[in-house]
Amino acid sequence: MANGGKRVAWVTGGGSGIGQAGAEALAADGWVVVVSGRRKDALEMVVAGIKANGGAAEVLQLDVSDANAVNKAAQRIVDTHGRIDLLVNSAGINVPKRSWADMETEGWDKLVQINLNGVLYCMRAVLPAMRAQKDGCIINVASWAGRHVSKMPGPAYTSTKHAVLALTHSFNMDECVNGLRACCLSPGEVATPILNLRPVVPSAEEQARMLQPEDLGRTIAFVASMPPRVCMNEILISPTWNRGFVAQSATR
Repeated sequence: MANGGKRVAWVTGGGSGIGQAGAEALAADGWVVVVSGRRKDALEMVVAGIKANGGAAEVLQLDVSDANAVNKAAQRIVDTHGRIDLLVNSAGINVPKRSWADMETEGWDKLVQINLNGVLYCMRAVLPAMRAQKDGCIINVASWAGRHVSKMPGPAYTSTKHAVLALTHSFNMDECVNGLRACCLSPGEVATPILNLRPVVPSAEEQARMLQPEDLGRTIAFVASMPPRVCMNEILISPTWNRGFVAQSATR
């Protein structure tokens, strides 16, 4: 194995939130982490933090909605490190206009390009290396909205996250024979910067009761640490104080 026996992880959307927490947790576990995203300055801060704590990480600026750029990114990782052992698809967005009353096709197209097409592009890009290794793990960060339909996330976000869940299970059906496995990680509310795009931004008190990025980072590292014989097909995780449950109880 290249890198003196170290495993290589590629984390998209690694400049903040769940992606950043996943990259940090993996690096703490000894992975070489390639952190990608659109904002180079944010990526450089994450990588600097990882290195300051003794981890191995590097920046790879990337827009996952660009299929050609994604393929080049995967090839660069293989050329540099000789392998890709883990892909964490954490890049994702939402938009403020997310109801049927105000949604725009431009917003729909943007979400589909990043939240769904970007996931597929990255999965396809790592397949040749993982198949050659007969080993590889993919973690697709979906959402509670990928399992439970509600009004707040909006039709575009909900639809793309449902699609990521289906994409993950479909991957396992086909690629299990090649020693590959994928996990759909579906968190409930997480206190990340994406909350600032909501029509009503949750208060600091509400965010403190939500899942925190480090909770998902630990979960990502846990899935990644399982032996190759284990496929964690799906993880549904939420805050104990689940605002969806609380709202339902209040209306009864």
